[in-house]
Amino acid sequence: MAAQGGEGEVGRVSIEPGAVPLSSWRRILMGAKVSLVPTARTTVDKGAAAVEAILARGEPVYGINTGFGKLASIRIADGDLAALQRNLVISHATGVGEPMPVPVVRLAMALKIAGLAQGASGVRWQVIDALLSCLEADLVPVIPAQGSVGASGDLAPLAHMSAMLLGIGEAIHSGERLPAEDALLRAGIAPLRLGPKEGLALLNGTQISTALALAGLFEAERVLQTALVAGALSTDAAKGSDTPFDERIHRVRRHRGQIEVAAGLRRLMEGSDIRASHLANDDRVQDPYCIRCQPQVVGAALDLLRQSASTLETEANAISDNPLVFAEDGEVISGGNFHAEPVAFAADQIAMALCEIGSLSERRIALLVDPALSRLPAFLTPSPGLNSGFMIAHVTAAALVSENKQRAFPASVDSIPTSANQEDHVSMATHGARRLLAMAENAANVIAIELLAAAQGCDFHEPLTSSPPLERVRACIRHRVNRLTDDRYMAPDIAAAADLVRTGATITAAGIDLPWLDKGAS
Repeated sequence: MAAQGGEGEVGRVSIEPGAVPLSSWRRILMGAKVSLVPTARTTVDKGAAAVEAILARGEPVYGINTGFGKLASIRIADGDLAALQRNLVISHATGVGEPMPVPVVRLAMALKIAGLAQGASGVRWQVIDALLSCLEADLVPVIPAQGSVGASGDLAPLAHMSAMLLGIGEAIHSGERLPAEDALLRAGIAPLRLGPKEGLALLNGTQISTALALAGLFEAERVLQTALVAGALSTDAAKGSDTPFDERIHRVRRHRGQIEVAAGLRRLMEGSDIRASHLANDDRVQDPYCIRCQPQVVGAALDLLRQSASTLETEANAISDNPLVFAEDGEVISGGNFHAEPVAFAADQIAMALCEIGSLSERRIALLVDPALSRLPAFLTPSPGLNSGFMIAHVTAAALVSENKQRAFPASVDSIPTSANQEDHVSMATHGARRLLAMAENAANVIAIELLAAAQGCDFHEPLTSSPPLERVRACIRHRVNRLTDDRYMAPDIAAAADLVRTGATITAAGIDLPWLDKGAS
């Protein structure tokens, strides 16, 4: 699932470094312009002045006048400091693979601005201004997606971002890919000449992995909400019971996500004539877990996403480069804030949530196409045998779920030593976060198939209708995809339904309050 871009109505976000809410990062991902609060410059200037004062003392300080990593013991002459920073950037630009999505790159640039603008990186205002100018001019670097282990910062991808500022590498300007030097010239931005520590400050940090994780988080939220809509529609299609969604059941277990998901399902199904038709004299005692345990499973996924959101909001507002300049003390202190373990754990949680949401959806599709369980025509076709109906659409859903299961293995439990064992434990946050958009796309396609199957199932119950919210959802689906009477080429149907998931159209059609990660996002 490609991260959504385009400025549209998202306007402009004014970044107050260290205090940016999750909803603002979402708007930046969607295409909002970026500004900094005016007070940020004073803080940045103090950090830069502290670096100048340290240089004037002539002391060897890591990251300012020494080599890096395993080469930290080598002192660099004052006359070579500019070359040192430039060499650092170009030597680290070793990424491979497909370019990262432009919206994710924009978000990473904004995250880098927010970190540098807190003054502890020791960079001059010109560095931040260059990043702001690029965003304002719709100019972003081409960043290969692979090459970071998420430890000493997202070094390789951030090096490609930094190289563009120097006029090296490639960039995308207003949708056109061209050499970075030409792109800067076209945008009227002078190539940046790095001062002491500035290359290192640009390269160190978790901004790439955090941007990827945030993009995955926002897509996962949309997937989860649409899964609730699809699950409620499937419950009606299968003439399942809404009794397991009773508030009292969930209140005594106390999990917030479970309570809110159950409430959402109740609101979605309230007033359903289909449900009313089998309140009495139904010989089935219990529904399968994919119907009955939706609050427990999807609610737990919601709690995971919220925990991840909290971690990522903190990380997005963090200073994650190294070493750090504490201007008030006149000190530079080396540590390890660049280690992306918090992001890795958050990405793993998002991956698990996406996997389980899709897995439960697939089980509901399986229920609907099986006449022994759903009591509907086999494979949801009026003429089974002559027609295969949803038989292979379900196989597609199963394939996507299995793919997500393979991708959901925790990235954070892996590590591989780098930099001659100086960086001997790494987080793997970057590729752990990079898989999330693809996993969200898989889950969206599974839920798209469920929406089609559930709408088809409810068709068989006519003239009975579902609830008002679910009837609006059915109308939304039927506006794009006709009911399946005889077999037809189904790929376009699934693609159209998947577009409804990506855009949140069925959520909007339902027109009721569903659980969100943060109320500010709604």
